[in-house]
Amino acid sequence: MGALGMVANPMRGEVEIVVDGAAYAARLSLGALAALEARLGADSLIALAARFEAGAFSARDVIAVLEAGLGASGWQGDLGAAEIGGGPVGAAQAAARLLALAFTIPD
Repeated sequence: MGALGMVANPMRGEVEIVVDGAAYAARLSLGALAALEARLGADSLIALAARFEAGAFSARDVIAVLEAGLGASGWQGDLGAAEIGGGPVGAAQAAARLLALAFTIPD
């Protein structure tokens, strides 16, 4: 997938994330959400989403959400060593959007 043009379909719960100059369509599947909940020790996914809504998330939260979402696109790697499009703010926004779309019912 190239870095030019939108590769993600928001109607499918996908968010475009650019990692090291390449664009990926990230999405949180039910399995990814369950693994994310366990990885972050969240009481519930709603509690995790609330942390993002309240701005009370950590860099660890952001990386975990992005890695879970990027798994759907086949991406593998270490986000801690990667350059994410938009920097830390763009990464946090993408993670929040992934969580929001995971709990949105399409029209």
